[in-house]
Amino acid sequence: MSIRFAILALLDERASYGYEIKAEFDRRTNRTWPLNIGQVYTTLDRLERDQLVSRGSENAEGRVMYEITPGGSRAVSDWFASVIPDNPQRDELAIKIAMAATRPGCDVGAIIQNQRRESMRALQNHHQALRGIDEEDLAGELVIQSLIYSSEAQIRWLDHCETAALRASRSASRGAGGPGGAGTPRATGADAAAPAGKRATRITRDAR
Repeated sequence: MSIRFAILALLDERASYGYEIKAEFDRRTNRTWPLNIGQVYTTLDRLERDQLVSRGSENAEGRVMYEITPGGSRAVSDWFASVIPDNPQRDELAIKIAMAATRPGCDVGAIIQNQRRESMRALQNHHQALRGIDEEDLAGELVIQSLIYSSEAQIRWLDHCETAALRASRSASRGAGGPGGAGTPRATGADAAAPAGKRATRITRDAR
């Protein structure tokens, strides 16, 4: 939905051709979210169907000028006045880690370490992009800072995952060391399904 409203917001400022909309969107977001021209025209067709934009005149090259309708302007005002629900979509990384942690024989520590390296690489790229933004490019600065904070949060979460995996391993080791495991913490996830010795060896190696 963000592309739909972003295009409406740009048209609310001035009527534009499709390629002008793409160029302005790329400029304001510092090309962080690639937007292809096909997506622009598909969205414009849907907005026209919903009577939020209308087709204007064509230039000599056959390009169509798009204009916002009064209903489209109201939709933009409502969008800016609304809040974005704190309802994240399915996070592939979170699901992947959850599945790995509960899969027998899966080296969840290696998965976490590989992802942390990728997240650190992305964070460095974001900081480099931020240094290249013009001082007056407020929109670009805000977008890149959003990515920086997101990468930093992901790295902190991965650190927590690694700590939790190590804690589960230690609990499993204590449980295996007692008489029949009675009265000791119970292992969970992948560790519960693996032999006790392998559990301790695998997670201890992963946490290094």
